[in-house]
Amino acid sequence: MPEWKLKTPLIRETVCRLQAGDRVLLSGTIYTARDSAHRRLVQMLEEGSDLPIELNSQTIYYAGPAPAPPGKPIGSVGPTTSYRMDAYTPALLSAGLTAMIGKGSRSREVRDAMVREGAVYLAAWGGAGALLASRVKEASCVAFEDLGPEAIYRLEVEDFPLIVVNDCQGRDYYEITGGKGHE
Repeated sequence: MPEWKLKTPLIRETVCRLQAGDRVLLSGTIYTARDSAHRRLVQMLEEGSDLPIELNSQTIYYAGPAPAPPGKPIGSVGPTTSYRMDAYTPALLSAGLTAMIGKGSRSREVRDAMVREGAVYLAAWGGAGALLASRVKEASCVAFEDLGPEAIYRLEVEDFPLIVVNDCQGRDYYEITGGKGHE
Protein backbone atom coordinates (compact mmCIF):
# COMPACT_ATOMS: atom_id res chain seq x y z
CA MET A 1 0.00 0.00 0.00
CA PRO A 2 1.18 3.55 -0.70
CA GLU A 3 2.53 5.80 2.05
CA TRP A 4 1.63 9.48 2.04
CA LYS A 5 3.39 12.33 3.83
CA LEU A 6 0.65 14.88 4.40
CA LYS A 7 0.46 18.26 6.11
CA THR A 8 -2.65 19.76 7.64
CA PRO A 9 -5.04 21.33 6.87
CA LEU A 10 -6.32 18.44 4.77
CA ILE A 11 -8.43 19.71 1.91
CA ARG A 12 -11.05 17.46 0.30
CA GLU A 13 -9.07 17.07 -2.92
CA THR A 14 -6.19 15.60 -0.92
CA VAL A 15 -8.18 13.25 1.33
CA CYS A 16 -10.20 11.95 -1.61
CA ARG A 17 -6.98 10.63 -3.22
CA LEU A 18 -6.39 8.37 -0.23
CA GLN A 19 -7.53 4.75 -0.37
CA ALA A 20 -8.40 2.31 2.39
CA GLY A 21 -5.18 0.66 3.53
CA ASP A 22 -2.87 3.54 2.59
CA ARG A 23 -0.39 4.55 5.25
CA VAL A 24 -0.12 8.22 6.23
CA LEU A 25 2.54 10.20 8.07
CA LEU A 26 0.66 13.32 9.15
CA SER A 27 2.31 16.60 10.16
CA GLY A 28 0.79 19.91 11.23
CA THR A 29 -2.09 20.87 13.50
CA ILE A 30 -4.69 18.39 14.71
CA TYR A 31 -7.25 18.72 17.51
CA THR A 32 -8.15 16.19 20.17
CA ALA A 33 -11.80 15.76 21.12
CA ARG A 34 -13.80 12.98 22.72
CA ASP A 35 -17.53 12.46 23.17
CA SER A 36 -18.13 15.25 25.74
CA ALA A 37 -16.43 17.82 23.50
CA HIS A 38 -18.27 16.46 20.45
CA ARG A 39 -21.59 16.82 22.23
CA ARG A 40 -20.80 20.48 22.98
CA LEU A 41 -19.62 21.21 19.43
CA VAL A 42 -22.80 19.77 17.90
CA GLN A 43 -24.95 21.67 20.40
CA MET A 44 -23.15 24.89 19.41
CA LEU A 45 -23.74 24.12 15.72
CA GLU A 46 -27.44 23.54 16.40
CA GLU A 47 -27.65 26.84 18.32
CA GLY A 48 -25.82 28.72 15.56
CA SER A 49 -23.01 29.67 17.97
CA ASP A 50 -19.43 30.27 16.90
CA LEU A 51 -17.26 27.22 17.44
CA PRO A 52 -14.04 27.45 19.48
CA ILE A 53 -12.11 25.85 16.59
CA GLU A 54 -12.40 26.06 12.83
CA LEU A 55 -13.67 22.74 11.45
CA ASN A 56 -13.18 23.40 7.75
CA SER A 57 -10.42 21.09 6.41
CA GLN A 58 -9.44 20.10 9.96
CA THR A 59 -8.53 16.80 11.59
CA ILE A 60 -9.92 15.65 14.93
CA TYR A 61 -8.09 12.98 16.91
CA TYR A 62 -10.27 10.98 19.28
CA ALA A 63 -7.95 11.08 22.27
CA GLY A 64 -7.74 12.34 25.83
CA PRO A 65 -4.08 13.19 26.49
CA ALA A 66 -2.42 12.27 29.76
CA PRO A 67 -0.68 15.08 31.67
CA ALA A 68 2.69 16.08 30.29
CA PRO A 69 5.73 14.74 32.15
CA PRO A 70 8.53 17.23 32.87
CA GLY A 71 10.18 18.45 29.68
CA LYS A 72 7.54 16.95 27.35
CA PRO A 73 4.65 18.71 25.56
CA ILE A 74 2.19 15.91 26.32
CA GLY A 75 1.77 12.60 28.11
CA SER A 76 0.54 9.40 26.53
CA VAL A 77 -1.97 10.15 23.78
CA GLY A 78 -3.47 6.93 22.47
CA PRO A 79 -6.65 6.77 20.38
CA THR A 80 -10.13 6.40 21.86
CA THR A 81 -12.68 3.98 20.41
CA SER A 82 -14.32 5.95 17.62
CA TYR A 83 -17.88 4.63 17.70
CA ARG A 84 -18.44 6.77 20.81
CA MET A 85 -18.36 9.83 18.50
CA ASP A 86 -20.60 8.36 15.78
CA ALA A 87 -23.77 10.16 16.91
CA TYR A 88 -22.05 13.54 16.48
CA THR A 89 -19.82 12.90 13.48
CA PRO A 90 -22.22 13.56 10.56
CA ALA A 91 -22.92 17.09 11.84
CA LEU A 92 -19.21 17.85 12.18
CA LEU A 93 -18.52 16.47 8.70
CA SER A 94 -21.26 18.73 7.31
CA ALA A 95 -19.51 21.65 9.04
CA GLY A 96 -16.29 20.96 7.09
CA LEU A 97 -14.31 18.36 9.04
CA THR A 98 -12.24 16.31 6.57
CA ALA A 99 -10.39 13.75 8.70
CA MET A 100 -10.87 11.85 11.93
CA ILE A 101 -8.35 9.71 13.81
CA GLY A 102 -9.27 6.96 16.25
CA LYS A 103 -9.46 3.20 16.62
CA GLY A 104 -12.12 0.67 15.73
CA SER A 105 -14.91 0.60 13.17
CA ARG A 106 -17.41 3.32 12.26
CA SER A 107 -21.17 3.04 11.79
CA ARG A 108 -22.81 2.86 8.38
CA GLU A 109 -24.27 6.34 8.97
CA VAL A 110 -20.80 7.81 9.55
CA ARG A 111 -19.32 5.97 6.59
CA ASP A 112 -22.11 7.26 4.33
CA ALA A 113 -21.53 10.81 5.64
CA MET A 114 -17.80 10.50 4.84
CA VAL A 115 -18.62 9.59 1.24
CA ARG A 116 -21.20 12.40 0.97
CA GLU A 117 -18.92 15.05 2.53
CA GLY A 118 -15.54 13.89 1.16
CA ALA A 119 -13.79 12.87 4.37
CA VAL A 120 -11.62 10.04 5.68
CA TYR A 121 -11.23 8.06 8.86
CA LEU A 122 -7.68 7.21 9.89
CA ALA A 123 -6.61 4.75 12.58
CA ALA A 124 -3.82 5.21 15.07
CA TRP A 125 -2.31 2.21 16.81
CA GLY A 126 -4.12 1.40 20.04
CA GLY A 127 -1.76 0.69 22.93
CA ALA A 128 0.93 2.93 21.45
CA GLY A 129 0.08 6.15 23.30
CA ALA A 130 3.64 6.77 24.47
CA LEU A 131 5.03 6.27 20.97
CA LEU A 132 2.38 8.57 19.49
CA ALA A 133 3.20 11.20 22.13
CA SER A 134 6.77 11.26 20.81
CA ARG A 135 5.35 12.60 17.52
CA VAL A 136 3.66 15.56 19.30
CA LYS A 137 5.88 18.65 19.26
CA GLU A 138 3.47 21.12 20.96
CA ALA A 139 0.20 20.80 22.87
CA SER A 140 -2.20 23.33 24.35
CA CYS A 141 -5.78 23.32 25.58
CA VAL A 142 -7.93 25.50 23.30
CA ALA A 143 -11.53 24.82 24.42
CA PHE A 144 -13.68 23.28 27.14
CA GLU A 145 -10.92 23.25 29.74
CA ASP A 146 -13.46 22.16 32.36
CA LEU A 147 -13.53 18.73 30.66
CA GLY A 148 -9.95 17.99 31.74
CA PRO A 149 -8.40 15.36 29.44
CA GLU A 150 -11.58 15.43 27.33
CA ALA A 151 -11.09 19.12 26.53
CA ILE A 152 -10.09 20.14 23.02
CA TYR A 153 -6.32 20.28 22.66
CA ARG A 154 -4.39 21.68 19.73
CA LEU A 155 -1.50 19.38 18.85
CA GLU A 156 1.38 20.08 16.52
CA VAL A 157 2.45 16.68 15.20
CA GLU A 158 5.28 15.48 13.01
CA ASP A 159 5.08 12.25 11.00
CA PHE A 160 2.17 10.96 13.09
CA PRO A 161 1.72 7.34 11.82
CA LEU A 162 -1.76 6.40 10.63
CA ILE A 163 -3.60 4.07 8.28
CA VAL A 164 -6.65 4.91 6.16
CA VAL A 165 -9.58 2.79 7.35
CA ASN A 166 -12.48 4.48 5.53
CA ASP A 167 -11.92 6.42 2.33
CA CYS A 168 -14.09 8.88 0.39
CA GLN A 169 -15.26 6.13 -1.97
CA GLY A 170 -16.81 4.10 0.87
CA ARG A 171 -14.15 1.42 1.14
CA ASP A 172 -13.40 -0.03 4.59
CA TYR A 173 -9.94 -1.44 5.32
CA TYR A 174 -11.29 -3.72 8.06
CA GLU A 175 -13.76 -5.28 5.60
CA ILE A 176 -11.12 -5.58 2.88
CA THR A 177 -8.77 -7.44 5.24
CA GLY A 178 -11.50 -9.57 6.79
CA GLY A 179 -11.03 -7.94 10.16
CA LYS A 180 -7.33 -8.76 10.20
CA GLY A 181 -6.34 -5.17 9.53
CA HIS A 182 -4.96 -2.66 11.98
CA GLU A 183 -7.64 -2.49 14.67
